[in-house]
Amino acid sequence: MEFHELKAFVAHHDNYEIRVIGHAGSRFYQVELEDIEGQRHMLTRRGKPVLFRALDDVYVELKGAGIHRAYLVQQVPHDEVIGREAHYQDPLTSRMPLVF
Repeated sequence: MEFHELKAFVAHHDNYEIRVIGHAGSRFYQVELEDIEGQRHMLTRRGKPVLFRALDDVYVELKGAGIHRAYLVQQVPHDEVIGREAHYQDPLTSRMPLVF
């Protein structure tokens, strides 16, 4: 989902979830939108996923789209390594609310 598409989506919908995804061992963040139908859309620029170097950069970008709440999700490969299903959408297991 391109930035202008994200901005238009947010302007016309109110039931969605924004996730800021960090991967263990990486200093980069990605932004994902999940709509009411469960479809996940990564934030892209010219068709390529956008990587942010700091949370402040994410905040500026999302504020520009009219978004002021998101969840920080830290993906750790531990669950996948031991063969357990990862539950990143569970509210208290691996995500933290962000308000900016």
